Amino acid sequence: MKVLDARFVTSAVYARGIPDDRIPHIALVGRSNVGKSSLINALAGRRGLARTSAAPGKTRLANLYRLEVEGGAGGPGRWAVSFADLPGYGYARGGRESVAELRTIAESYLEGHEGALRGVLHLVDARHPGLEADRDAADWLQSLGLERATVATKIDKLSRHERNKNLRELERQLGTAALPISAASGEGLEDLWTLIARLSR
Repeated sequence: MKVLDARFVTSAVYARGIPDDRIPHIALVGRSNVGKSSLINALAGRRGLARTSAAPGKTRLANLYRLEVEGGAGGPGRWAVSFADLPGYGYARGGRESVAELRTIAESYLEGHEGALRGVLHLVDARHPGLEADRDAADWLQSLGLERATVATKIDKLSRHERNKNLRELERQLGTAALPISAASGEGLEDLWTLIARLSR
């Protein structure tokens, strides 16, 4: 699998600001500072495509990125996918209220791109399983009836014992097994691309 092109498309608050590009969309949802931007950069193989910040809550818009890929699990030819990075929740005002704020922008995006949206990657920090905001978001995503995959970020920061314990706890709390990922080391990216390709078909 080879990324041929990766580009930022646009930022928007409402769905009408995001172009209908007729390309499969994958939405990224997660707490502020969970590593959504870092993961997009790692998938693209390019630093700086998605801006990262040490300050939680910086992303307040839906940001759209388009990647063109050759081969891999998506098939022998060239294929494309758009990632919608939705605003992070769980910062400053806490669980349910922050998820409600995310929902306002996310539902606008979902209403405008329901046909293109193939699934949601719910990013959670592997170091902090079972946070209320993550549980609330998982319940909300499940209520939408969308295909949802849980991605446990920053797995490289845990010992083997900690990662096994936390992954089990995440599965118990969120109702689905979490795919361990490290944007820094690249661990799990191949498995994630396989998942993205399957969702994009």
